[in-house]
Amino acid sequence: MYARTATLRGNPRTVDQAIAFVRDEWLPSTTGLDGCTGMSMLVGHRSGRCIVTTGWETEQSMLASADGMRASRARLGKILGAVPVVGQWEVAVMHRARPSGERSAARVTWSALRDPATMDEDIATFRVTLLPRIEELVGFSSVSLMVDRLAGRAVAAVTYVDHEAMSAAAQQADVLQAEYAREMGGRITEVAELDLVVAHLRIPETV
Repeated sequence: MYARTATLRGNPRTVDQAIAFVRDEWLPSTTGLDGCTGMSMLVGHRSGRCIVTTGWETEQSMLASADGMRASRARLGKILGAVPVVGQWEVAVMHRARPSGERSAARVTWSALRDPATMDEDIATFRVTLLPRIEELVGFSSVSLMVDRLAGRAVAAVTYVDHEAMSAAAQQADVLQAEYAREMGGRITEVAELDLVVAHLRIPETV
């Protein structure tokens, strides 16, 4: 499974307009494309940050959709007053304990890994060592790990039932975050807590 992300940092006052566009126009026009497994959107209402993720069955279907995605990204960029930054990822781990709800929130951790050549080992470490402990977090809903093998990058997203649960789990999550960096042999480059406002990403379980 593969995923493409479009990340924008724009005007916080236009975030609601951006959400409406993604939910009402971009999502319906995308989910019917060959190989598409849906879409999600994470936002920071105060920061103006938006991350739109589309899922794809194969790398080929993801690449084939590239031209068709440009117009929607450009429209979103115009709404937010920002330039989209595009990433393409392999979905290494996906696990759901419960469906996402209307108040779901996610803690997203980006990292630079030690060596692209050890990526499979790093993924196995995440699945065997860290995943069981992530499942124990208060209000845990789902977790995904996406990797960019060529660049040696990874992004892990842990979704909670709501912001209250995410806050309650914060101390334990900080410990796991440090362990994540240590076990994966990498360097955490950024962490963000965001609202999950569109949750139609139907990537199958890998666990």
